Amino acid sequence: MVIVMKQNATEDKIDRVTERIEAAGLKTSVIRGQIQTLIGVIGDKNLIATLPVEVFDGVEKVLPVTDSYKLASMQFRPEPTVIDIGGVKIGGGHQLVVMAGPCAVESREQLLESATIAKEGGAQFLRGGAYKPRTSPYSFQGLESLGLEYLAEAREVTGLKIITEVTEVTSVGLVAEYADVLQIGARNMQNFQLLREVGRAGKPVMLKRGISATLSEWLHAAEYILNEGNYNVMLCERGIRTFEEYTRNTLDLSAVGAIKQLSHLPIIVDPSHGTGRWRLVKSMSLAAIAAGADGLMIEMHPNPAEALSDGPQSLDPANYMSLMRSVQALATFMRSSDDIVNA
Repeated sequence: MVIVMKQNATEDKIDRVTERIEAAGLKTSVIRGQIQTLIGVIGDKNLIATLPVEVFDGVEKVLPVTDSYKLASMQFRPEPTVIDIGGVKIGGGHQLVVMAGPCAVESREQLLESATIAKEGGAQFLRGGAYKPRTSPYSFQGLESLGLEYLAEAREVTGLKIITEVTEVTSVGLVAEYADVLQIGARNMQNFQLLREVGRAGKPVMLKRGISATLSEWLHAAEYILNEGNYNVMLCERGIRTFEEYTRNTLDLSAVGAIKQLSHLPIIVDPSHGTGRWRLVKSMSLAAIAAGADGLMIEMHPNPAEALSDGPQSLDPANYMSLMRSVQALATFMRSSDDIVNA
C-alpha cells in the first residue's frame, strides 16, 4: 500500500509513521514529492491489514497497490524516478543520455580510442564489456579484471561515466569497484540471486529485458533489485525474439510507452542489439527518442570489421558522429515541444 501524508506533515510525524510500520515487521520507502510525501509499505498483507494506518497522525489517506510488482509500479511512485550519476541525470525528461562504446573491451588502445570518439560525439557514458557471456563457448569472453582496469583508465582520461556488465554473483563486488552503473544482461534478467546481489551493491543498475520476457516479467525482475533497497534502477529495451530473421531481434518500441504507463523507472533503448544491423541503428534511435526513451545504448567501434564481437551492429566513428548529430537535434526538438505543451 501507499500512505499519502498530509501536505503539512512534519518530518517527526513521517518518522513516527514509518517507525510504527517497521516495528510491525514491514518495510517502508519514503518518497518525497514537491507537494506531498508518500510512504510505500511492502510486506505481509495480513500484517498490513492489522495496522490502523488511517488514524496515524499526519496521514491523509491510504491507497492500495494492486500491481504485483509493488516497488516498480507507477501506483507506488507516481513521479518518474530520476537517477543522478555524478551530475548526469537519467529519467524525468531531464536530458537524453547516450551510452556509447564497443561491445567488448578488446585492448587498452581500442578502448581509449573508443572512449575519445564517444566523448567527442557527446555521449555521457562509455559502455564496454569486460565480462562477455557469449552464445558460443569458443567466442571471445572478455578481458575480465584487466578490462575493468582499462575502463577505469578511460574514465580518468575522458571523464565519461562507465557502464559495464556483471555476469556472476562472485564478481559483483569487483565490478562495483570500477563501474558507475552495473548492467544486467538479457541472459541474466531472471538470475534472481544475481539481481539480489547487485541490489545490495550500492550502485545504479541497468536491467536489460530478456529475449522472451513479457513486460510484467521484466518489472518483476526489477522488483528483486528494488526490494534490496536500491532504487537507482533503469530498464533497457534491447529487442525480443520473434519469428523474424532479418534482424537479430525485434526492437519493441511499444515497450517504451508501455513502461511509462506502468512504471516510474527510466527506460533506455539499445537499437544495436535490437536490430543487429548497423544500418538500422540510426532510424531506430530516432524512433526511440520520439517514443519517449530516456536514453540510448549504442555500439561503436573504431574499426567494426576487426571487432571481436558484434561487429555487424557496431557503428564506425563517422556513422556514430552522424547519429549523434541527429539524435541531439531531435532530443532538443522534443524537449522544446514538451515545454510549449506544458507552458
